[in-house]
Amino acid sequence: MPTYACVICGRNVEYEGKLPQLYPFCSQRCQLVDLGRWFREEYSIDRDLRPEDLAELGGPPPESLPPVTPPQG
Repeated sequence: MPTYACVICGRNVEYEGKLPQLYPFCSQRCQLVDLGRWFREEYSIDRDLRPEDLAELGGPPPESLPPVTPPQG
């Protein structure tokens, strides 16, 4: 049976078929811990994202996204 390690606690998760909805986490708790780290700015993206970055992740095509306007001030 295939497994993956939770990115927060490291627990091995077994699954059958498609990856679980919570992937890459083992539980909603670990998913919320990760979200909290983003909110506390423990994680950051060190550069502006490019349209190619979205394509690599399987996101929508860049032309379907609204234009990004930098914050004023």
